[in-house]
Amino acid sequence: MTTTGIQALYRELSLCTGRAVQELLPKDIQHELGHFSAFHLADLWRSTQLRPDTPYPCSPFYKISLLSSRSRAEYADKTIEVEPDALVFLAPHVSFQWRPTEAQQGQFCLFTAEFLLPVLGGLTPDELPLFKEDGYLVFQLTPAEKARAAAVFTQIHEELASNYAHKYDLLRAYVLELVHLGQKQQPLPLLHPAHSAKARLASRFVELLERQFPLTTPQQRVPLRTAKAFADHLAVHVNYLNKVLKERTGRTTTDLIGGRLVQEAKRLLRHSEWPLWEIADGLGFADVAHFSHFFRRYVSVSPGTFRTLEDPVI
Repeated sequence: MTTTGIQALYRELSLCTGRAVQELLPKDIQHELGHFSAFHLADLWRSTQLRPDTPYPCSPFYKISLLSSRSRAEYADKTIEVEPDALVFLAPHVSFQWRPTEAQQGQFCLFTAEFLLPVLGGLTPDELPLFKEDGYLVFQLTPAEKARAAAVFTQIHEELASNYAHKYDLLRAYVLELVHLGQKQQPLPLLHPAHSAKARLASRFVELLERQFPLTTPQQRVPLRTAKAFADHLAVHVNYLNKVLKERTGRTTTDLIGGRLVQEAKRLLRHSEWPLWEIADGLGFADVAHFSHFFRRYVSVSPGTFRTLEDPVI
């Protein structure tokens, strides 16, 4: 997920809600792997910026919605009349038109593929049946199923507002619970996708990358910083590793590593008093100048400026 894609989403949300972008951003999301957020539809529907015949602008994200009002779903060559108490699953690559037929009630969560990588065992969300283009996207729920899904969304909103240090691990679990609830609605029995050699390799890469963080003392160093270093450690050719990760995440090995390094840099800049040279050293940069150049590529401001800003940069 690019920073530009996230910025575009929150600019649109700001217009819809009348709230500042920084108020809408989840707490501490800047140093989290990937991106996650959740909203109530009623908060958006009050705005005239969201026209009834316009699909919600969330195409860069995966989206799970619990709808309590009527609408019409159009995708591929199908049209579905959505009754209240429906669970809807959308992926970035699925062409989908949402046409509300009344004021909308419900809630939804948005997340990037990177957000779920740590809990999918090397798979990507696209490999889950619910996010395939030819799969079922809309499921009408029984009262019991609706109550369960609503309870999960309540936990999601409560956790997003909490200060729990590991809340995003919990949020991943809640997303998976919604996924499993949807998969149970599939008309045919589902088998968990086989963990191919590529899936195992991607899973091992993510595990190896995450194992390096967080940095808790200035004496720590990130041991693996390059695609070749990871490939050597995983005993594969660097081109093969890059090909596998590109297929499964849409991003190169270098970009995945860089994105995780900048997330850790943001965390340290915001939540530690380490001088810039210690942060640069811990993240494996030769000097502050190289670190600053790297940080600017991802965040558009220098590390020093980022640290002094009253509101975080997306």
